[in-house]
Amino acid sequence: MAERIIHNKTFFSKGSPFEHHGEIVVVGLGRFGTALADELTRHGHKVLAIDNDKDLVEQKRDAYYQVVRADTTQKDALEQLGVGDAMTAAVCIGNHIEASVLTTLNLVGLGIRNIWAKAITDQHGEILKAVGAHHVVFPEGQMGVRVAHLVTGKLEDYMTLHVPELSDTDQTDDDEFVISQMLVPARFAGSELGKAGIRAEHRVTVVCVRPKGGRFTYAEPGTILGPEDHIVVAGHPADVERFAGVR
Repeated sequence: MAERIIHNKTFFSKGSPFEHHGEIVVVGLGRFGTALADELTRHGHKVLAIDNDKDLVEQKRDAYYQVVRADTTQKDALEQLGVGDAMTAAVCIGNHIEASVLTTLNLVGLGIRNIWAKAITDQHGEILKAVGAHHVVFPEGQMGVRVAHLVTGKLEDYMTLHVPELSDTDQTDDDEFVISQMLVPARFAGSELGKAGIRAEHRVTVVCVRPKGGRFTYAEPGTILGPEDHIVVAGHPADVERFAGVR
């Protein structure tokens, strides 16, 4: 979920609105870091990409606004690159936990106001939070959760919206809200959306509709749901799962 969130221009740092401008620093050009830097670049952001692997830096040298080789566990290396002038940085180092933590600590020391960091375990995440990361993401774990909702075939896509003030371990299904894509359940094929009673009966809201062979458009009360239409619905996880299984 990180690549969907970080390209938005308004961030939330410890509950406060944050308006980003200028370069975004991406540390670590593995699969996650590369995907993140690619998406940021695609959305028009200038990316300063940093990695300590000479071959990887050479491979990516023309892909982003600036690509440099540096040991980010050394604070002076970051200072020499002018990283302290950035507002937003993402630490995408996963398997080298010590490097991840030291890099995050250095960014905190440089006064970066909006630090995102990738964690591979719960303990790793807790350490990153403790040293000052504003946002900690668990790409592998979050993808596992997402895929768990897709493998049954009822849902085509699934994204969870979290309550910012609560940690992942504190949140329950009642706190979570999800947005999911699915085919129109058979029972509602041919129904006019405004008369179908979906929200009242199933506690989910149809947000948009993609007719067969068409593009997504707003869901209106007069929209007729076709049997091969795809819809995006919002609601609590259990309600969305139940609605997707309606026949």
